[in-house]
Amino acid sequence: MRSPWLAVLVVMAAALVCLVPGLGAPLDDPGEGQNAEIARELLARGDPFALTLNGVAYVDKPPLVFALQALAFRVGGVNEISARAVSVGAGVLAVAATAWLGARLLGPAAGVLAGVALLTSPFFLVYARYVRPDALFVAALAWGFALTLVGLDTRRHALTAAGLVAFGVAGLAKDIAGVLAPPVTILVAFALQGRARAFARSLPWMAVAAALVLGTASWIGTELRTPGALWYTIADNKVRNMAGARLLPDEDVTLGALEFLVTALLGAFPWTVPAGVAAWSLLRDGRWRRAEELPWLALLVWTAGGLVISTLSAFRLPHYGLPMYPALAVLAARGATSLGRRAAFGAATLFLVAGVAAFLMWRGDGGAFAQLIGTTDGATRNVAALGGETLAPPWMRMQPLFGVAAVVFIASGGVALASASRGLSLGVVAALSMLALAPLTTRAASLMAEHRSAAPIARFVARHAAPADLLVHEGPIETSGSLEWYSGRRPVIVNGRRSVVAFGATRPEAAEIFWDAARLREAWTHERVWLVTTRPASHSVAASLAGARLVQRTGTRALYVSPAVTEVSR
Repeated sequence: MRSPWLAVLVVMAAALVCLVPGLGAPLDDPGEGQNAEIARELLARGDPFALTLNGVAYVDKPPLVFALQALAFRVGGVNEISARAVSVGAGVLAVAATAWLGARLLGPAAGVLAGVALLTSPFFLVYARYVRPDALFVAALAWGFALTLVGLDTRRHALTAAGLVAFGVAGLAKDIAGVLAPPVTILVAFALQGRARAFARSLPWMAVAAALVLGTASWIGTELRTPGALWYTIADNKVRNMAGARLLPDEDVTLGALEFLVTALLGAFPWTVPAGVAAWSLLRDGRWRRAEELPWLALLVWTAGGLVISTLSAFRLPHYGLPMYPALAVLAARGATSLGRRAAFGAATLFLVAGVAAFLMWRGDGGAFAQLIGTTDGATRNVAALGGETLAPPWMRMQPLFGVAAVVFIASGGVALASASRGLSLGVVAALSMLALAPLTTRAASLMAEHRSAAPIARFVARHAAPADLLVHEGPIETSGSLEWYSGRRPVIVNGRRSVVAFGATRPEAAEIFWDAARLREAWTHERVWLVTTRPASHSVAASLAGARLVQRTGTRALYVSPAVTEVSR
């Protein structure tokens, strides 16, 4: 394998094999449902600078990913596969960028290893199939670093310019920090080598301007359509959020500093270990000072700096480590190709410990799994804060996956031991092991989506409710984001202003959508009302509604009807 592009093709094929199966699973709630519904409403309204969720102004994220999803709906129909197609495509592009950079820096074989390392990092594998802006954000960042670093290293200004524009796309995909933080990171790397002026001289300033325009234009367009959006997204949702002082918060519960760091590192298991080896070898003997090590120093600054800043922030979510994973994967490829014989025993120990842990979870009652989900899944943390249950499928459905994982890990540990005497590449062992586990990861994600989706209750409402009936959702609408998608009805929202549409809820046109409990009780006495809630019974408004009758419960979601609804059976 001689060409970097051959390495890219190999990992892209592997990515498609891992990412495409099972895309038709129901939309996960919370998470996927809200983003798919935003795109569906964009398809109907046609204004990318006036996004809505449940008809309420949504300004948390820029419009690129939703516009692409709306385009996918137009081409492939409004369905789950089309909704996830953008993330899958972005995931393939992120893996391709990682492989290309690894191949340029280390050779094609190591490029394949870098791409596979990113692909098989459990968190990336999940989010590359998930209806969120994160996969597109990561892909833009990965190509930005790949093109910029190679362009600077080879003095090919066209590549540098393309990389800077890719950072602009990252800003358009999710966060304005995507266009600002990466160039600053590269500047820091140059400055650490005493060459900050060389970086400034190497920049194609027209491309810098284009990236800034690309990364900020959508925020300005949204501000013009929805005054106050810029204050909310920058001041409240970014600056005040990092300080833990938001004025319009949603229900997200932050991870502790140590919880976040452990979660982020486990999300890239086992590739954090060889990445750490590469970082240590770069720092240990001062090699980072050499000009030829600039790309590696930039990758290290981005990975370590991003993790440190997120850890020190007052607000952290499990997926905040994702933007660092492509850089970590390239570092892991370097570390894996430099490991010696003694490292085989360390790798074997790592896999065997993972195998024993998976075996013990398989033999257990599901309590350890519930604790794992309670730490790594933001939605479960939110529900737990309100006294709810773990948002995970019944243990009997998840249990077999851990049994298979135990076998794979223990077998990998044995192969790693054999590599000490037979010269097998530890990188190849790890890559093959994690590729074997990829179907388990995607299957677990599908089971989670099936259990948490609002689809069963929404379809029940669609079948049984009369056209004039009132549909109500208790709590933030994002917890059942696909409710309108599957039911064809737009609910009113009770006690749901602490939400991703908290800013939209302050606008006059949202007044008839957001109700308080008193208004719901008034309607309850004389209208046919269907109430969907994810709240535990003891915390739900349903407990205060006279004659409330539970007619459906699926997963952690319940459906109550008012006394006027008499003909529905469970």
